[in-house]
Amino acid sequence: MSSTDSLPLVLGVSGASGMIYAVRALRHLLLADLAVDLVASRAAAEVWRSESQIPFPSAPELQEKFWREQAGVPDRGHLVCHRSSNVGARIASGSFRTRGMVILPCSMSTVGKLASGVGSDLLERSADVHLKEGRCLAVVPRETPFNLIHLRNLTTLAEAGARIVPAIPAWYHQPQTIDDLVDFVVARVLDCFGLDCVPLNRWQGNVDLAED
Repeated sequence: MSSTDSLPLVLGVSGASGMIYAVRALRHLLLADLAVDLVASRAAAEVWRSESQIPFPSAPELQEKFWREQAGVPDRGHLVCHRSSNVGARIASGSFRTRGMVILPCSMSTVGKLASGVGSDLLERSADVHLKEGRCLAVVPRETPFNLIHLRNLTTLAEAGARIVPAIPAWYHQPQTIDDLVDFVVARVLDCFGLDCVPLNRWQGNVDLAED
């Protein structure tokens, strides 16, 4: 076992549409018995209520139960939830070791703040810490179309070392359900961290058939 195998992955959930991406990612991580530190922004709570009409709890202990219920994984893995206002949480410090961080989904507002070095809440502070520590930070924008400001901000983050993984599914794996499409994106995101815990029919190349 490598020294990073037991470290938590930080899952940041910002206020972009597509909460299903966060839920599916958490499901696969917990089913693989991995550790996750989760922080959802205030805007994420608003988007969640808009997309699901389900109340979003604010207390961390209630959030843990809430996220496990949404992911359908009541007793696997290790999950720690943090208030977005708690900028003193452990994931706000570079001395707390992690496997890396993913913001899934990532709003363009969050992208803009990170590109400007703004850390007004725990999600943004933790992302900034991962950049300064040289750890993997994957940003999953769920927006279209991109304007020039969006593109420049994403470029700034890429130049700073972030991985930009847009929520763009593929079809070569023969998806049959929405979950199949979502899981493709989740799998490619987790590839950034060397994690292969999402069942996926990966591309194997075309069969080279001799011509007649």
